[in-house]
Amino acid sequence: MDIKLTADYILEKEFKKSMKGYNVDEVDQFLDLIREDYDSFTAKIASLTEENERLKQELTNSTRKSSVVAPPPTANSTNFDILKRLSNLEKHVFGSKLYE
Repeated sequence: MDIKLTADYILEKEFKKSMKGYNVDEVDQFLDLIREDYDSFTAKIASLTEENERLKQELTNSTRKSSVVAPPPTANSTNFDILKRLSNLEKHVFGSKLYE
């Protein structure tokens, strides 16, 4: 993101005066409003960026915690053992939603 204006630049911006120019006080008042909004937008962007990073970190942490790997079946596994492991895995993944 390439931001060309800063709140201080807006505040300190001077315009040349001419015979048929704008009312200087009106321009100053309008620039003050723009600066206030610009400060608000900058703070909101910073807040959302921070929240985005926090949520990414939470997602990464929860993904690490919930990654459960079932042990591979051995050659001596029976169908009952495989079904039991599958049932346990479904309970872990779907929880109570499985029985609703």
